[in-house]
Amino acid sequence: MSNTTLAAPSPSPLVEVEHLKVHFPIRRGLLRRQVGAVRAVDDVSFTVYAGETLGLVGESGCGKSTTGLAILKLLDATTGQVRFRGEAVTQRSEAEMRLLRRHMMMVFQDPYSSLNPRMTVGAIIGEPLSVHQIGAPAERAERVQELLRLVGLNPAFINRYPHEFSGGQRQRIGIARALATSPAFIVADEPISALDVSIQAQVVNLMSDLKAQLGLTYLMISHDLSMVRYISDRVAVMYLGKIVELGSRDSVFDRPLHPYTRALMSAVPSPNPKLERTRKRIILEGDVPSPANPPAGCRFHPRCAYAETICRQEEPALRRLAGGNAGHQVACHLAEKLAA
Repeated sequence: MSNTTLAAPSPSPLVEVEHLKVHFPIRRGLLRRQVGAVRAVDDVSFTVYAGETLGLVGESGCGKSTTGLAILKLLDATTGQVRFRGEAVTQRSEAEMRLLRRHMMMVFQDPYSSLNPRMTVGAIIGEPLSVHQIGAPAERAERVQELLRLVGLNPAFINRYPHEFSGGQRQRIGIARALATSPAFIVADEPISALDVSIQAQVVNLMSDLKAQLGLTYLMISHDLSMVRYISDRVAVMYLGKIVELGSRDSVFDRPLHPYTRALMSAVPSPNPKLERTRKRIILEGDVPSPANPPAGCRFHPRCAYAETICRQEEPALRRLAGGNAGHQVACHLAEKLAA
């Protein structure tokens, strides 16, 4: 009998994003001529592997939500490619996307505005089943009750309306709606930011449990770094429409390579009182440049304390450092110097 140890299978890519750009035109004058563009997402590439949670973090306005919407083709990409299970998404027609969208769902940020107030909970959760013509009416009703139980709500609530629920309960309804068609991939756009702090942990734990139970894959968009560290397997950091760092959760949080990531991580409080007393905040100076007129070279250089001439002239590529972690990439000309 052979003693050869079989290598663990490598994770398979579920969603591949290549050179994605989403630009919004700026029009002026009587003839509404285009005079510029807001570069909300500007050449972003990453992969989400089956069964993982990829956290996408960055300050407000950096392009996180736009990236999530473009992946699901809820916003049209200007250029670039998105593939789901190897199939192109960006070039598909709306009719073709309808067949694919049952496998790619979204949990929206605001549970107060993402649920139709004129529809009952049963109709809201059952709507994806009707749109995709899944099951007979009796089977759909049974599935809705099953989903309510799955997210921790009473199936007897099926005939109630959204205004009868709290914010946390509404977000659970939104999660149930996203799960209705048994998707493989879910984009969660700031799923807890509109909720009371007291119930945020409940929703995060629910999503974590559902991932393990149903084998889901998440793109978790958030500016809540503590939540991202708790739930994510890998983390991508965005700044002004570009990814500046990408790696495993522990490597990005414990050994950040980009100056912007270091500033972000310095703002995360430590539960250890001794470490908290020694924590040094990195305060960034200046304002975030306009995405309609981003600076040349590295987009972070106007706020970077380490910027040199090359940072103002050449845009850094997302790369792995020599001798560094194979899965940890950074877009910084000075990363080796700062890591030393």
